Amino acid sequence: MTTSHAIETVAQLEALFGLPGDASLKKEVPYLHPSYQALIAASPFAVLATIGPGGLDASPRGDPPGFVAVQDEKTLLMPERRGNNRIDSLRNIVADPRVALLFLIPGVGETLRVNGRAQISVEPALLERFAMEGKPPKCVIRIAVETVFFQCARAIQRSKLWAPLPAGARPEVPTPGAILSALTKSAFDGETYDRELPARQRATLY
Repeated sequence: MTTSHAIETVAQLEALFGLPGDASLKKEVPYLHPSYQALIAASPFAVLATIGPGGLDASPRGDPPGFVAVQDEKTLLMPERRGNNRIDSLRNIVADPRVALLFLIPGVGETLRVNGRAQISVEPALLERFAMEGKPPKCVIRIAVETVFFQCARAIQRSKLWAPLPAGARPEVPTPGAILSALTKSAFDGETYDRELPARQRATLY
């Protein structure tokens, strides 16, 4: 006879973890408090999570700090730059507007979480507002904010995410070209891809 160790109810979860502390509840608000606006203004990187008919998606977004603009305490504006044209996040938003954002700030342990509903805009004035190097984004994602709260620093501390690497050190992981070559059983020319990638990225950054 086997015994299941799966957690399947909220009651089981609460028995395992206990209830959240007072601070954990009070930090969540339905608007962009000035303190939270300051974190967004300092962030050069965010992860955008979406959901659609094909499932879930979480993808990175980055630009100079403050690249996600606070229009007002209930609205965020995020430029969508050129990429690989998969547009997984945008496809999901068209089907289901629910989104979540996780903002990271280099050197800061706390992260910021924002949940809301998104709409894709190609309004000319809005695109021009977010132009970089004379090039406007493909579109702008307008997010109606529903909940906002900061996440404590434990995950960043445990991972040592912001700890400096030794000079010249790089983690021993496969390169993009090597991954593509392995996935296609060498049908893809990974060495050429890796050799050309830095120049291509510089030329197509915006």
